[in-house]
Amino acid sequence: MDRKRVCMLHVGGTVGMAPAEEGFRTRPGHLGEELNRMEVLQRPELPQVDLVEYEELLDSADMMPEDWQRIADDVVQRITDYDGFVILHGTDTMAYTASALSFMLENLDRPVVLTGSQIPLCEIRSDAASNLVDAITVAGMAEIPEVMIQFGGKLLRGNRSVKISADGFQAFDSPNFPPLGRTGVRIRLNRRRARPMPEAPLRLCPMGTTPVASLRLFPGIDVRVLRPFLESPLEGLVLEAYGVGNGPRRNRDIIKAIGDATAAGLVVVVVSQCLEANVHLTEYATGAALADAGCVGGGDLTAEAAMTKLLHLFGRGISIDEVRRLMSVDLRGELTA
Repeated sequence: MDRKRVCMLHVGGTVGMAPAEEGFRTRPGHLGEELNRMEVLQRPELPQVDLVEYEELLDSADMMPEDWQRIADDVVQRITDYDGFVILHGTDTMAYTASALSFMLENLDRPVVLTGSQIPLCEIRSDAASNLVDAITVAGMAEIPEVMIQFGGKLLRGNRSVKISADGFQAFDSPNFPPLGRTGVRIRLNRRRARPMPEAPLRLCPMGTTPVASLRLFPGIDVRVLRPFLESPLEGLVLEAYGVGNGPRRNRDIIKAIGDATAAGLVVVVVSQCLEANVHLTEYATGAALADAGCVGGGDLTAEAAMTKLLHLFGRGISIDEVRRLMSVDLRGELTA
């Protein structure tokens, strides 16, 4: 049988960094040199890998929606030439990029796997080699038509993933959805959890440029700070509330400020500050106050998925009411229906 073909897009991040006087930093061509030293990548059991290195290698903290657009464009342009894709990316905003790509690549029919490392590939104790081999292996398995994160032995749905550790090798988790697989002594994939193969052709959905933001509630939040924030050019807000979507019902000024903003057209989506949670705005009176103020419950959406989904929906040019409705509808496996 012919070897599978995988396209590796090197966007940037720790995985490909090289030592320098000021510390680790990206250097063009360095990752390719390191990959050429990995004899395992030449083994016939692994897919053939073609490396595409971006001219500007970005720290993930510098990622912007236009960078998500470029990655999505590159996948779409090469989709018929490869069985799967590996995207090398910094860890800090990897969950945002994975979530964004899941919405942008509608009817995806092959794996798109994001990975990276906590220690550069060139270092002795690096976690990069195992993450790379695992991601390449998974990307060659066309039965999983999803955007995923492969990291630290876990294969996670991209739009369910969050970064949970800044220095641990198991840096990502999926609190409200079980892993799609684990890569230990054996590679164990649960294809029943994966999304089905699409019947329609791949469609690229551009990400919107509408002003959106996130806000974390905290005890004592001052309406004098909140109201100007809500009255800015903001059109969408991810509100990180307590528990199952509770807010400060006793603080009527806060609830009124939010209600005035939603009445003026602001889309406010409520997610939970808890990693493991499912927002139900009618379960407690404090949550019902947010519902009465015009907020939409985000179910078990992660903050990253909620933010990128808002941008995606605004980019579709649909009505505000339809944006609000679809925030509670599962589009790409991002929330539990």
